[in-house]
Amino acid sequence: MTTPEQTHDAGPAVGRTVRRKEDDRLLTGRGRYVSDLQLPRMRHIAFLRSPYGHARINAVDTSAAEGVARAVFSGDHPAFAAIGLRAQSALPSYVETEQPILAREKVRFAGEPVAVVVGDDRYQAEDALELIDVDYEPLPATVTAWAEPAEPLHADAPDNVLLERTFDTGAVPDALAGADIVVERELITNRHAGNPMECRAGAAVWDGERLTFWSGTQVPHIARNMLAELLGVPEGTIRVIAPDVGGGFGVKAVLYPEDVAVCLVARQMPGVPVKWVEDRAEHLLAATHARDHRYLVRAGFAADGTLVALDADVTCNVGAYSVYPWTAGIEPLMAGGLLSGPYRLQHYRCTVRGVATNTAPSGPYRGVARPASVFAMESLLDDAAVRLGMSGLDIRRRNLVTPGEIPYRMPSRLVDDSGWYGECLEKAITTIGHEDFLAEQRRRRAAGENPIGLGMACYNELTGLGRAASAGPRMPFRTGHDACTVRIDPDGRVTVLSGVTSQGQGLETTVAQIVADAVGVPFDDVEVRIGDTNESLWGFGAFSSRQAVIGGGAAHRAGQSVREKIVRLASELYEVGPDDLAVVGGEIRVTGDPKPLGTLAEVARVAYLESNRLPKGIEPGLEATEFYDPVRGAFAAGAQAAVVEVDRATGTLEILKWVCVEDAGTVINPQIVEGQIAGSIAQGLGGALYEHLIYDEAGNLSTGTLMDYLMPTSAEIPDLVIDHVSHPADNPLGVRGVGEGGTLGPNAVLAGAIADALGVRITHLPLTPATVWEALR
Repeated sequence: MTTPEQTHDAGPAVGRTVRRKEDDRLLTGRGRYVSDLQLPRMRHIAFLRSPYGHARINAVDTSAAEGVARAVFSGDHPAFAAIGLRAQSALPSYVETEQPILAREKVRFAGEPVAVVVGDDRYQAEDALELIDVDYEPLPATVTAWAEPAEPLHADAPDNVLLERTFDTGAVPDALAGADIVVERELITNRHAGNPMECRAGAAVWDGERLTFWSGTQVPHIARNMLAELLGVPEGTIRVIAPDVGGGFGVKAVLYPEDVAVCLVARQMPGVPVKWVEDRAEHLLAATHARDHRYLVRAGFAADGTLVALDADVTCNVGAYSVYPWTAGIEPLMAGGLLSGPYRLQHYRCTVRGVATNTAPSGPYRGVARPASVFAMESLLDDAAVRLGMSGLDIRRRNLVTPGEIPYRMPSRLVDDSGWYGECLEKAITTIGHEDFLAEQRRRRAAGENPIGLGMACYNELTGLGRAASAGPRMPFRTGHDACTVRIDPDGRVTVLSGVTSQGQGLETTVAQIVADAVGVPFDDVEVRIGDTNESLWGFGAFSSRQAVIGGGAAHRAGQSVREKIVRLASELYEVGPDDLAVVGGEIRVTGDPKPLGTLAEVARVAYLESNRLPKGIEPGLEATEFYDPVRGAFAAGAQAAVVEVDRATGTLEILKWVCVEDAGTVINPQIVEGQIAGSIAQGLGGALYEHLIYDEAGNLSTGTLMDYLMPTSAEIPDLVIDHVSHPADNPLGVRGVGEGGTLGPNAVLAGAIADALGVRITHLPLTPATVWEALR
C-alpha cells in the first residue's frame, strides 16, 4: 500500500495517495451513522417476522400488544394495505408481482415482516412483538429454483418463473456439431449475502407536510423518488439523508418494505421521530441474498483450443419477490449478458431465468452474477485445455479479446472498450512466478508431498453503465447520469455538492482530488458534501462500479466550468487574455510565469462582495452544475492467479500466493484503488470458501447466525500482490471502475487450482474441506 501524503503543494492531486478527508472523523469516533441519530421524543420500531417459509395468514391479533406498545400495525391497516412494491420491467417475459409492505393473506419467506410495533425503546417494542398472535396455515415450500415447485408463490407465475430470456447469436447447433471437442458441465454456486459491518437502518419524521428519512442507503435520490411515488406526495416534500454508512456492497441499493414501513409509521405519528436498526439475525434472514445459480453449459472447441460455440442454460434463485426496483432480472440478465467474459466468441446461445422460491429475495451484491458466470466460463476453459493437451495459460491466450479488436461487440451485444486482458494475464503469471511454480509442483509430486496447483481467471467488469449500456432489466428509468455542483466560496475555498454516495469508498477524498485539479486549487481547500437529497441535485447512487466514472466525470466537468468562469473574470480584472491565464494552487497566473497576478480568493471576493467591480456581462457568483453520462460505460480488464496447497487427507486448502492485475484506467488515488481491489478479493474468497446460506425443506434458514454462517477474518486472507496496467478509458478522467472486479476471480481461481493440484472437477460451491474431500473420492 502506498503511504498517504499531504498536498499543500501546487502539484496535481489525481494520481496521488493523499490523506483521506473522512479519516479524522471516522477514526476518532465522530462518524455519524443512523444508529447514532437521537431526536427528541424518538420512538423505536421492531418487526414481527414470519417463522414460516410459506404459509397462509388466517388472522393477525394485535390487541394484546396494543396495550403495551405505543402503536402496532399489521398488513391489514389501511395505510399499509394501500401500498405494494411492484418492480417494473418492459421485458416481454417478465411477470410483475407485488411485494406487500407487511404480509397479508400469506407469507412467502421466513423472515418476511408481518407486523410492526412502535415502543419507547427497542426493548419495549421487542416485548410487544411476543404478544401478537398470528394464525398461520403452513403451505409446502420451494427452496431450490431448479426443483419442481411445491406450490406457486404468486398466482400470476404458476411455474414460479418471473423472467426468462434467451441471448442467441450465430449458429450454435451447427458450430457445436463441427467442433473437435465439446465440454459439458453442471455447476452450482452457493447462496450468500453482503453482510456489511453496519446492518440496514432507517429513521423518519413527518412534520405534517414533509418527510425526512435518514437511511443507510446506497441510493438516496432513487429512494426519494420511489418513496414519493409510493406515498403519493410531491418529491420535493421528501428529504433522504444517507449519513456515514458502514458498508453496502449492493445490499443497501434496494428500497425494502422495512424502509417504506418506517416512513408509513412516521406519517401515522406526525411529529414523532421513529427509528429502526436491523440486528444481524434479521439481516441474514431478510436482507437480500445473491449468487444461488445453476449453470448447464456446453462449449465447443477447435483442436487448437479456439472457442467456437457456447450453449448455456442458467437458472437463478431470485427468492420470494422481485426486488424493488431492480426486478428479478438483475442476476439472470447480468449472467447471460456477460457469461462469455473477455473471450472472443461468435456462436452464443444462453437462456436465463429468474425463479421465485420461498427464500429471501435476491438483489444486487458486489459483482452481480459474475463471480458465478466467471466460475462457469473458466471451468470450461480448464476442462477443454486438459482434453486438448494444452495448458490453461495457452488456451486463454488463444481466446482473449485483444486491443486490436476494440471496440469489440460481445455476443450479447454489449460493447467492450478494453481489450487489455492478455497484458493483465501475462503480468499476473509473471508475478506469480510460473516457471518456479512448475518446478515446485513437479518436485512435490515426485516426493509425495501435499500437491500444489495453479488457478487463474480472466474477467471483464462492466463499469459506469451509461444509458445505452444497461445489461439489466428494462426498468422505467435509466441509470446513466449523475450531477455535481462546484461552488467557489467568497474566501476562495471550494464546496462540492456531489450526487455520489459513500459506504466507505473514500469518495469525499477522490471527488475532492478531481475537483481540485479541475479548478486549480489545493486539495485541502476542497470540501465535498454527499448523501443529502436537499443539497445535491441528482445522483443515481452506488452500484455497478459507477461513481468514479460517472460521478467523477460530472465533478470534473463542473470543476472545469467553474474554472472557465474564474478565468473569464480574472481576464477582465487583470486585463490579460483568457488563453494566457492559468489557475494553479489557488492562484491566478500568466501561463509560464511563476509569479501570481492574484489569488482565487481575491477574484471570488469580487464575484460575491464587490459587485461594483464586476465587468459588464459577468454575473455575480462562481458556481456551476454539470451532468455526465458516459452513454455506454467502461470495461475494466482483470486477471487473477493463485498457488494453492491441498491437504489430501482433510481437503483443506492453503493459499500460498495470490496475484491480481487490473486495468482501472487512470488511477485517482492509488491507496483507495488498492483497498477496493483487496477488499473485493477478500469478499470473493469468503464466498468461495466459507459463506453459504442454507434453507431446510420447509424454508427455514439453518445458517441464521454468524456461528453457522462462516465469514473470513483477516487471518484467512492471504497476502495479496496487487498490480496494475493503466490504459485510459474514453471518458473525461480516463477511469474504469474498480469496486467489484476483485470478487469475480476467486471462485474460478480456487476451483482451477484444486483441479490442477488433484485432477478433480469441482462442480459446486463453496469450496469447503468437505467439498474437496468428496471430490477426491
